[in-house]
This record gives sequence, C-alpha cells and structure tokens, in this order.
Amino acid sequence: MAGNVQAPAPVGAAREQDRKARGGWRGGARVWEDAEQQAKQRRGGPGGELRRKLPKRKIVLLMAYSGKGYHGMQRNVGSSQFKTIEDDLVSALVRSGCIPENHGEDMRKMSFQRCARTDKGVSAAGQVVSLKVWLIDDILEKINSHLPPHIRILGLKRVTGGFNSKNKCDARTYFYMLPTFAFAHKDHDVQDESYRLSTETLLRVNRLLACYKGTHNFHNFTSQKGPREASARRYVLDMFCEEPFVRDGMEFAVIKVKGQSFMTHQIRKMVGLVVAIVKGYAPESVLERSWGEAKVDVPKAPGLGLVLERVHFEKYNQRFGNDGLHEPLDWSREEAGVTAFKEQHIYPTIISTERHERSMAQWLSTLPVHDFNATAHAAACPDAKVPSPPGDSD
Repeated sequence: MAGNVQAPAPVGAAREQDRKARGGWRGGARVWEDAEQQAKQRRGGPGGELRRKLPKRKIVLLMAYSGKGYHGMQRNVGSSQFKTIEDDLVSALVRSGCIPENHGEDMRKMSFQRCARTDKGVSAAGQVVSLKVWLIDDILEKINSHLPPHIRILGLKRVTGGFNSKNKCDARTYFYMLPTFAFAHKDHDVQDESYRLSTETLLRVNRLLACYKGTHNFHNFTSQKGPREASARRYVLDMFCEEPFVRDGMEFAVIKVKGQSFMTHQIRKMVGLVVAIVKGYAPESVLERSWGEAKVDVPKAPGLGLVLERVHFEKYNQRFGNDGLHEPLDWSREEAGVTAFKEQHIYPTIISTERHERSMAQWLSTLPVHDFNATAHAAACPDAKVPSPPGDSD
C-alpha cells in the first residue's frame, strides 16, 4: 500500500500553487470568462460599451417611402414571405447602432408606434413613427446609410416620454394621384392618354368630393365594420381635386383628403365611387345611400396612387410645442426634402407603373359589373329587411 501514497510536492511547487490561488487563478474558469467577455464585446460592436451607458430617448422620425413592392408599412414578425417598410427600417436601426438587436426582434421594447398603417403598394411622404433610441452622433446619416434610396428618414425630433405617434395624431392628410382619363364619361369621351380634364368636369368632381366632408357612416367603404358600429362613423375635414398637370404626355390630377382617421380601403373606395359617378356608371344619389345601413357595392380604386402626405399633431403642439422643453412637431424645415423625395421617387413610380401596368385602365374596365342600384330596389320594397351588423341577431 505504500506504493499508492503520492509523494508530497516540492516546496517550491507548493508555493507557486498557493501564489496562483491568492492571485485569482482559476484555471479553465478564467479562460471561459475571458472568452465570454470577448463575445459580449463582439455583440456590442464598436462603441458598444459607450452605447450601453447612453440613456434611451423618445423621439419621432419623419419618413418618406415608395410603397411599390412592399406589403404595407406594418411589420409582420415571423413572416419573411411578405416584406414591409418596417422590416427595412428596423434592420437599419439595428445596424446603425441606435437600438439593440433584441429590440428589433420585439418592437415593443423600443415603444415603437406608427401614425398610419399604409396598405400594400401605398407610399408616404410624411409618415411619422415614435420610438426610443440611443441618440448616437450623426444618427440620421447612419440610419439612412443602411436604407434603400426609396426609403428615407428626413427629420428627427425629441418628444415627451409617453408620446405615442398614433394616439397623439389629430388628423392625417392623404393624396391620391390618378390619370384624368379616369373621369372621362363612358359614353362620349375618349378613354385613353389623350384625354384632358375640362373645367366643367373638374367642378363636378369637386362638388361630389365635398359631399364627403363632415361625419358620415363609412361602413360601406371598408370590409371591417358593420353598419351600426360606432367606429364606422368618421369625420372628414376636407376633400378636393387640384388642377391637372401633364407628365410624359399623360394628364394627371391629385385628390387631397384630410380626416381624423381612415379605415382600411376607405379612401380608395371614396375615390372609386366618385369616379364611377362621373363616368356615368352610378347615379349621384348612391352617395347618400352609401351612408345608410343597407349594403352598397362601392368600387375600390387601385392602391398605386395613394400617398400619405402628412400627419398632424395640433393638440400636442398647443400643449408642449412652446413649453421651452420640447419643440413643436412642425416639419416646415424638412419640406424641401419631402418635395424632392416625391419628385424623385413617388411621382415617377406612379407614372411609370401606370403607363406599363395600366392599373387604372384595368380597374375602370371592371366598373360595369357593379350593381349600384341594388339598394334602391330594396328601398322600394316595404318589406325589405336591413342587414344586421356582424354579431347581432334578429
């Protein structure tokens, strides 16, 4: 058994072991900690330690984008099949270093909110989003360096900590750009690019658009609301068509509409119904009927020409805009950049797409199949029943 007894370590070796222990030497543990620290530094990237010390601030970003090729503004987490504007935006925010990577995976962590959830193919010249970020140096330049040219951040402002761009938005202004041959009468006007809008027709268009002003029940202008839902009542402040202009041999016009808020497809259906009336497919009386409880088949104009032009924060500006701590949400200094973006990316996309894909011309060919008189027949029958909204029972 004596052969199994280990010989004592030399005195010098024992002292060395004791010195290493007192110095914090832990063998493999020290190696593991060093590797972990290096991994953290790599994840943080250059300046990662500095960013972790920076406080996050609530800001708003003024965005402009061309929506062609995107399935709307709002991100669909977990669905890479349908690319959205927010997919590109969040990627740029992470890569520029103003939000951590896990905030890109869960946007609630940066308190992200958009003013308007634009639909597939819809563009914006004045979208505003609110979020919390690290206010790094040259933040706008760094974010834009990671965005495609058809998406730009044009401005940034600090806001109150509890600011929510959707809830604080008083109103939204959209415009709809369309070729004027959409207003050509189906029976006696040319239906092609040679058409030019007359003064008389423009006056009639504006008279019909003005009918939308005020509060109405727009349940027939979306697929999401029943006729008796309170949220189907929407307030439109203004709606009008501007003077036409010619681009690349084709005449276009811009319809502008300002309202508190809009439902899915509401503006496209508002435009579509006026086009159908002016072309002679529907009587003017269909406007009044469309605000009633009965179902009306309202046509939906193409999404190509719809653009979110600006959003309004009048109540916020009155309360915080001149308090000495915050600046008003006014983008007059960025107006030149907004105009330049529209001229470079939005207008050319609408014009070239219309010319090559003929989305408006193809949609106009579907108008004859709409039965605008269906509700008129029902109203003439005293025993006709008004459809109940979803969820109600007889």
